[in-house]
Amino acid sequence: MFSLKNIVRKNIWNLKPYSSARDEFKGRADVFLDANENPFGTLNRYPDPHQKEIKQKLSTIKKVATNQIFVGNGSDEVIDLAFRIFCEPGKDKVLTFSPTYGMYDVSAGINNIELIKQPLINDFQINLNQLQPYLDFEDVKIIFICTPNNPTGNNLNTDDVEYILENFNGIVIVDEAYIDFSSQASFIKNINKYNNLIVSQTFSKAWGLAGVRTGVAYASEEIINLYNRVKPPYNVSTLNQKAVLNSLDNLEEVTKNIETILLERTKLKEALSELPIVKKIYPTDANFLLVEVDNANKAYQYLIDEKVIVRNRNTQVDNCIRITVGTPEENKRLIKTLQKVK
Repeated sequence: MFSLKNIVRKNIWNLKPYSSARDEFKGRADVFLDANENPFGTLNRYPDPHQKEIKQKLSTIKKVATNQIFVGNGSDEVIDLAFRIFCEPGKDKVLTFSPTYGMYDVSAGINNIELIKQPLINDFQINLNQLQPYLDFEDVKIIFICTPNNPTGNNLNTDDVEYILENFNGIVIVDEAYIDFSSQASFIKNINKYNNLIVSQTFSKAWGLAGVRTGVAYASEEIINLYNRVKPPYNVSTLNQKAVLNSLDNLEEVTKNIETILLERTKLKEALSELPIVKKIYPTDANFLLVEVDNANKAYQYLIDEKVIVRNRNTQVDNCIRITVGTPEENKRLIKTLQKVK
C-alpha cells in the first residue's frame, strides 16, 4: 500500500524549510527594511516566493486547489526536485520508457540515481508484461511517463498509465508538456484519486513562453508541501511571473495560436507525405512530427546547410528527424528545402 512517508527521504521529511522575509511578513506595508534589498530600482524587491497570483489564476483555469499547485523554474525543476525528495543517491532507482525526454536521464545522473529504461513497443506504447516485475521493486521510487511522448509525439494508453498508478507503490510523474496539442484529457483530473500522482506541465510549449522557463506540478497537498519545502526560496523571478500572468490573462490569444499550430500540423503532415525521401510519419498528439526518411543524417545536414534546423533523432529512432510545427512560412520553407534532398 502506498505511503508517502515511506518513500520520502528521511532528511527531506524532517527538513525545516528556509523562511524568507516574505514568509515571515505577508501583509501590506509602506516601508520594507526586512530583506536586505537595495532600496533603489524597479526590480530591487524579491519576487513572491509562492507565486500566489499565478496559482490563483491556474486554480480557476485548471479547477485545482491552489495548495495542489507548485510553480517551478521550468519543468526541469519539477523533475530535479522529485529526485531530491524521493531518491537516496547511490541507492534508489527510477524508471522511464524509451525513447523519451532526455532530461530524466540527465537529472538521474546529476543526482546519482540509477535509471532503468523500459523500451516502448507497438507504436511506442508501454509493455505492461515487461514492466510488471519493476512495480514491486522497493528501490524503484519514481516512474516517469511522458504523454504525449517526446520524441515520438503519441499519447500513451490511459488505461496503462492508470494501471501503473494503481499497482506501483512509488511516485508516478506524468509529464504533460504537450498536452494542450492533444485531444486526450489531462491527468490533472486524477490527482485527488491517486495520491502517488504528480502531473507536470509547462508554459514553454502551447503558452509560447519557452524563454520564461516556468513549469508547474499538480499533485496532492502533501506532495506540494514537500516541493515547497525543498525548492529555493525565490525560484521564479519577478519578470518571469509577470510574463506568465500576462499570458494567463490572454487565453483567447493562446487558444488561437494552438488552433493555428494544429492546422499547420495537418498541412505539414500532408506536404511531408508527398516527399520521396519520407518513408513514414508517425502519429502525433504534440506540436511536432517524428519523420522517418531515407537517411536522417544526410537530410539533417542538408537542412543545416540551408539554415533550417530540425532535430536529428536517428540515435533514438532509426533514420528519424523530429520536426517542430512552425509558422506557415517556416513550414513552407522546410518543405521546399526537403524537396531538394537527393
